[in-house]
Amino acid sequence: MKKNRNGNGDSQMPNIIAQGTNITGDIHSEGDFRIEGTIVGKIDAKGRIVVGESGNVDGEITCGDADICGKVVGKLVVANLTVFKATAIFSGDVETKKLSIEPGAAFTGTCKMGTDDDIKNK
Repeated sequence: MKKNRNGNGDSQMPNIIAQGTNITGDIHSEGDFRIEGTIVGKIDAKGRIVVGESGNVDGEITCGDADICGKVVGKLVVANLTVFKATAIFSGDVETKKLSIEPGAAFTGTCKMGTDDDIKNK
């Protein structure tokens, strides 16, 4: 499997929450996550969060970059780039430095865009 670089410059395997997996609780990581299952809780990662088409997150996501293809309900705090793919369904609040929304994505909520000083990377 291909190794990715996390936010610290260290090589590591990406974390994957597979389809059919349900997690209730908080997740903290220095690396990247791909979510194809369901998470209810808070996700705090320094790297990239990818919510796949079968992914479902109900809670708060704080990360470096985010690619949303599935369903997210809650708050999204992203230090750099947030991308809502055409299959994304989002309801909540977004704080990000840069935002991209593809045609077909469903976005309901508020968005605050700003510089690194404005966006907190918790």
